[in-house]
Amino acid sequence: MKTMILDNNLDNIKIYDSAGVDRIFIDLEILGKVARQGHLDTVISDHSIDDIYAVKSIINNSSLLVRVNPINSNSQQEIESVIEAGADIIMLPMFKTAGEVQSFIDYIDGRARTCLLIETSEALARIDDILEVPGIDEVHIGLNDLHLSLGLSFMFELLSGSLVEYLIEKLRLKGIPYGVGGISTIGTGTLSADVILKEHVRLGSTQVILSRAFKNHCKSLSSFNHELNMLQRSHSEALQLSHAELLENKLKLQCLVKDILKK
Repeated sequence: MKTMILDNNLDNIKIYDSAGVDRIFIDLEILGKVARQGHLDTVISDHSIDDIYAVKSIINNSSLLVRVNPINSNSQQEIESVIEAGADIIMLPMFKTAGEVQSFIDYIDGRARTCLLIETSEALARIDDILEVPGIDEVHIGLNDLHLSLGLSFMFELLSGSLVEYLIEKLRLKGIPYGVGGISTIGTGTLSADVILKEHVRLGSTQVILSRAFKNHCKSLSSFNHELNMLQRSHSEALQLSHAELLENKLKLQCLVKDILKK
């Protein structure tokens, strides 16, 4: 399971890089984010182009992923700056049309890996046209903004229903690798990270974001190493489960989500 973590603190990043996190995540997205998430307990980052240069200069093992702003009049220049600063993967958030995705792919022009962050109801409805755009290297399904876009109460409602599976079947047919949402440390989380990780395996997800709660639980290199190793070990164990056992876990996930929604 590939892991990614959002941070621009260089001391922290040295820990993540040494521990084996696959991707360091720099987040430039700011357009529209306060309006969408200002009422929630989420982090709206203050990352900058300078952070890309700084992170690139100190990582030895991890790749550098950068989330840019949604397509706008400054997108081409922003993407040029991100590529010049050293991004290995560039993520496009909040797109709604195949045209926006085409512009994104054209601006990158093969100079970095492309990642689409599916998180709008419009992208969900237009997924067939969007996936016809050539040059999509990978996709991440963003549960937070997507559940807001659909008017849901809890982001893991998307995992308990069938919409994520609907999207994944489309991605599988196109041969596009994908990941889903984020995860906390094993044994923690509003919805148990253990249950979520098993559902990742059932869905064929190959990447996950290490959440803010994951970071907050780890106060040193040794504790971070321990939690990351536990996550990867739990993933390896989940890969050995039978289809029936994974379906049983899906039913457990559905029950847990229903209980959370009742509170």
